[in-house]
Amino acid sequence: MFSIIQAAGWPIWPLLLASVIAVALIIERAATLRHHRILPPRLLEQVVAVYQRDGLSREALERLAQDSPLGTVLASALRNHRSPRYVMKEAIEEAGRAVAHDLDRFLTTLGTIATAAPLLGLFGTVIGMIEIFGSQSPSGGTNPQQLAHGISIALYNTAFGIGISIPSLIFYRHFRNKVDGFIVQMEQEAARLADIVHGKRSDYGIARGQGGA
Repeated sequence: MFSIIQAAGWPIWPLLLASVIAVALIIERAATLRHHRILPPRLLEQVVAVYQRDGLSREALERLAQDSPLGTVLASALRNHRSPRYVMKEAIEEAGRAVAHDLDRFLTTLGTIATAAPLLGLFGTVIGMIEIFGSQSPSGGTNPQQLAHGISIALYNTAFGIGISIPSLIFYRHFRNKVDGFIVQMEQEAARLADIVHGKRSDYGIARGQGGA
């Protein structure tokens, strides 16, 4: 491996740094964007059961908000449970934007690496071509060692750039689609909660009205 790095010349070092960062980001995002961490199963049912039985205290809402991204959105909705439905919807959308920003963390960097890696490889190719042209002496002779070194720089950097870009782009698209799916599911869960809360309030209002009559 070290011999390949030597043959690729100094332009390979930015590519190696980009590859290390890309691998770290892929591992971090894969560990973070797991379904049960973002959308814990049966969380909505548990929240509704507690709300309908005992209501939710401020401490319970804080715990819910820290539980998961879905919990953050549901807690934001329940903080406005006495407000009209459109106010609750606005709170849900605001919390959803904040959660989406957190879930998007590092994806821009990964996408930038996927875009920049081929350009870094192309830069190495240009450096290699300069080496190749530099191997030509004024008398018309060629320095074989310098020629071979220039070819190595050009080919290795091009290959490294493409090799880094392809998996980075694949994982960027994968995580991007995963985040979009999470956002849609959280919006659906929060909308269900808003319907349940306001349906419950409506039922109570009807019951009180009938009792007063």
